[in-house]
Amino acid sequence: MIAKQKILIVDDDNNIAELISLYLLKECFDTMIVNDGEEALSVFPSYQPNLVLLDLMLPGIDGYQVCRELRKKSQIPIIMLSAKGEIFDKVLGLELGADDYMIKPFDSKELVARVKAVLRRYQPTSSSSGVQQGNYVEYPDLIVNLTNYSVIYYGKSVDMPPKELELLYFLASSPNQVFTREQLLDRIWGYEYAGDSRTVDVHIKRLREKIKDHSDWSIATVWAVGYKFEVRK
Repeated sequence: MIAKQKILIVDDDNNIAELISLYLLKECFDTMIVNDGEEALSVFPSYQPNLVLLDLMLPGIDGYQVCRELRKKSQIPIIMLSAKGEIFDKVLGLELGADDYMIKPFDSKELVARVKAVLRRYQPTSSSSGVQQGNYVEYPDLIVNLTNYSVIYYGKSVDMPPKELELLYFLASSPNQVFTREQLLDRIWGYEYAGDSRTVDVHIKRLREKIKDHSDWSIATVWAVGYKFEVRK
């Protein structure tokens, strides 16, 4: 029997949390509801969710801090939920490591669709043999594998949330080709992020913090246009 995927719902509004849980239970997910940040961090190790739905406005430890703490120990996907629609709040959430961001009120079908989409993308690697299989690109000192969502940099595994890895893979799959921010938004995030070009900039910044310029390649900015994976040899 296939184990159900587990969703940790963190929201201080129990009515909303119960409603979300109901929708997910109908789709055969297992759910757990907690109402504050401290409890979320407490139950996370034992519950071992496949994904976290995280409200930003929580009593005590807010959603931003919960996200920050979870990212110290895990790359499990996080979808932030918030009544705040400001670009600053969305960018801050993405900078802290969230994989997606939904503004309340949201459509239940869209929420379920996004949960499924993020879970499809996230397949943590289980092999340490060093033999690459599936869809991957390889450069000197860098391997990006989209099949098992792994990045090997100078022989060591680098933890990355799904969106960061997808962006890196997409750029590296087309060396020296320039992509506008709008093209990257459409390809990696989909239409719902149209116009929010800072999303791309945030993820590029996070990639550069983890993957430094190499003598043979780099993630290059093409001013007033966008980005490219530049290969020099």
